[in-house]
Amino acid sequence: MAYDLITMGRIGVDLYPLQTGVPLPQVTSFGKFLGGSATNVAVAAARLGRNTAVITRTGDDPFGVYLHEALRDFGVDDRWVTPVQGLPTPVTFCEVFPPDDFPLYFYRQPKAPDLEIDAHELDLDAIRDGRIFWVTGTGLSEEPSRTATLAALAHRAKSGTTVFDLDWRPMFWTDPDAARPFYAEALKHTTVAVGNLDEVEIATGVRDPHAAARALLDAGVELAVVKQGPKGVLAVHRDGDQAEVPPLPVTVLNGLGAGDAFGGSLCHGLLNGWDLETTMRHANAAGAIVASRLECSSAMPTPEEITAALTAGAVPAPADGETTPQGPPAPGNESRTGGAGGNTKTAEGEAEAEQ
Repeated sequence: MAYDLITMGRIGVDLYPLQTGVPLPQVTSFGKFLGGSATNVAVAAARLGRNTAVITRTGDDPFGVYLHEALRDFGVDDRWVTPVQGLPTPVTFCEVFPPDDFPLYFYRQPKAPDLEIDAHELDLDAIRDGRIFWVTGTGLSEEPSRTATLAALAHRAKSGTTVFDLDWRPMFWTDPDAARPFYAEALKHTTVAVGNLDEVEIATGVRDPHAAARALLDAGVELAVVKQGPKGVLAVHRDGDQAEVPPLPVTVLNGLGAGDAFGGSLCHGLLNGWDLETTMRHANAAGAIVASRLECSSAMPTPEEITAALTAGAVPAPADGETTPQGPPAPGNESRTGGAGGNTKTAEGEAEAEQ
């Protein structure tokens, strides 16, 4: 069976405060959610009706069991999610200070299991046959994940659509110069590159969106997607097609996860064969919806919610007295969050995402 989308990269447990505008020392309750950028992208695409799977690793512990259960509930195939003895499942905390301050605290010591993905254990035929294969910059940060990621890309050899989420996380690297050679090698094997301004600068050495897009095309990709924060998103195709789409207005509660929703929707649009502007507008709306919600994975929007936001030209704010709007919970799992908060901002689906 060929998957619509196979992602490879981070997984973990998000422990998000159920109070907004409160520093961690004063937080009294947390919600537990499936997290990790590559995993969230698979969830986002599954929410849009796509057949998805994720390649990653967890600890051999109760949190690892929880992640398997959550993946299945979201309709993401977990056959390539395997345990690592002796390493704990990663946990990520955040603080929520709307509209634009969401500090992340990664607990991935002594090493995250998802960096123990081994090239010899990959189902390379399935990776080659998937309609879209998605990898991340974090997967290049340590061995054996680095070799596994590059081996998967080389074996796939640009069959179908291969997406490189530039995913720059400085805490996972010694310095940018250490990352650039591996980013350059990955770009040789990918057809789509996606990143914000910081990430495209790491990959190309330039920060101007149009110049960075050209540099990504010169590096070998067919489509460069540059996320520009409040200025929207720029997409440039090798064939000369281009779209620059403004953000969708939204009352931001938590910007984390918006980029993952953007990624899942981007894959959905590419699979549908939509034109660039339609794809970018849909992805913007998906990300903006998640930015209006507390959590990430369970906040991923349905097709109907995205259509409603695009029709309205904005993500509806919760009515006074209502709790923060949530994405449909995973089957059998009620999603519980705290009250609404935040100021009206714009988000184009790439408010800084992920775990």
